[in-house]
Amino acid sequence: MLEAIGLSGDDEAVYDALVHRTQATAAELAEDCHRPPAGVRRAVQRLVDLGLATRSAGRPSRFVVVPPDRAIEAVLQEREAALRDTRRHIATLTATYRASTRFAHPGELVEVISGRDEVNERWARVQQEVRVQMRGFDRPPYAAPNGHQEPNHVELALLERGVRYRVVYDKSALELSGVLDDIAVGVGHGEEARIAGDVPMKLAIADDRYAMIPLLRPGDVALTASYVIHPSPLLDALIALFEAVWARSVPFQSGAADALPPDEAQLLVLLASGLTDKAVGRALGWSERTVQRHVTKLMRRVGARTRFQIAMEATRRGWL
Repeated sequence: MLEAIGLSGDDEAVYDALVHRTQATAAELAEDCHRPPAGVRRAVQRLVDLGLATRSAGRPSRFVVVPPDRAIEAVLQEREAALRDTRRHIATLTATYRASTRFAHPGELVEVISGRDEVNERWARVQQEVRVQMRGFDRPPYAAPNGHQEPNHVELALLERGVRYRVVYDKSALELSGVLDDIAVGVGHGEEARIAGDVPMKLAIADDRYAMIPLLRPGDVALTASYVIHPSPLLDALIALFEAVWARSVPFQSGAADALPPDEAQLLVLLASGLTDKAVGRALGWSERTVQRHVTKLMRRVGARTRFQIAMEATRRGWL
């Protein structure tokens, strides 16, 4: 029970015997504990060193137990103070380590992962290790044969676990069949999604520890390589880039989801993202004429005469 304050099992047996007697010689304690006298003498010296007992004058020496509540509490407070000092020292050592590793081996700050299985394995591991949040940019091209992937089931599981997901989708992704529905599934589970017209790359940032940048070119049918960025000024720059793009992007289904029918809420987000009528039609499965009819209906709903006024009024009402 008392290992936490530095007593071994033999030490604790001697201490228990001394507590029962309140004072005793080493020989008496050895007889009570059925242990060799030399070992008992070492044990009582440790008790004295810890402040759990005192040695009286005279021959043979007698050892007097200090009231356990006072003695053990003093030892605990001393140990806790030492632990606090150790934690502060760990923080100093960690800061020194991070400062040293940022520049000592620049070639290790960026990994190139090659091979489809290797990339998939690393991506799965990065998601499994995330604790606070995932941030990402999503844009075509997609490696999946259908041009987009089904909802990320790993993401849905992490959202259930309380991990925060923030994703900025390039508006060009919304023109692909099924992507809008996939985003809606994620948002329904807690993903925070936004739309932007200028997402610069595909990107995933796990907490503040890793970033992955897939190497996928137009026409590629499989993802076979990716950069993995470790803590460094480059990772800091990618995080800052994400936050800047996030700040100026359009929220997907924010307040409009409660104020408008679902199709008009999606239409409002797409219009605010800058999509053309043709692109909106592809995203929603409508003809251009149907898009124009819904736009006119939305104008009447908010009392606007132009599409710009729709966005302004939607912002004023807190829909965007």
